[in-house]
Amino acid sequence: MADILPSIDLTDAPFCVAVIAIIFNPFFWNVVARWEHRTRGLTKLFGCPYTACYGLGFLIILLNVYRSHSITVAMTSQPKAEVMGTSPVFYCGVVLLVTGSVLVVSSFYALGFTGTFLGDYFGILKEKKVTGFPFSVLDNPMYWGSTANYLGLALM
Repeated sequence: MADILPSIDLTDAPFCVAVIAIIFNPFFWNVVARWEHRTRGLTKLFGCPYTACYGLGFLIILLNVYRSHSITVAMTSQPKAEVMGTSPVFYCGVVLLVTGSVLVVSSFYALGFTGTFLGDYFGILKEKKVTGFPFSVLDNPMYWGSTANYLGLALM
């Protein structure tokens, strides 16, 4: 690991854009969701909490698509360690990507759109706590799944 870190170009524009997108996205949606919870500003703008939540969810999806794209561009512009081109590393990446995708998709299925995209800040609550898979295995399966997806892509 110590051999790889000095070869990362921290001044590379795609790398910087990816870092900004990684930091900006959760900051943005948390600030907007907390603002909505305090003021109901999006609910007033959209006319109802469900439409407002779907609007914010759609914007979050667009921001995540851009973040994923910027990460992919940054990874291709950085130097690659020789070991990264080997079959075992590639297959580890595939396993991580598949595992991460299962966690993310099953989390979305269990929570639904409004449960995934901050519906509680809009006053849209589940009738009871979700405890089935994948929440029966991990506390934050969507975060762990997303992390596994990005690590898997990096290894592939």
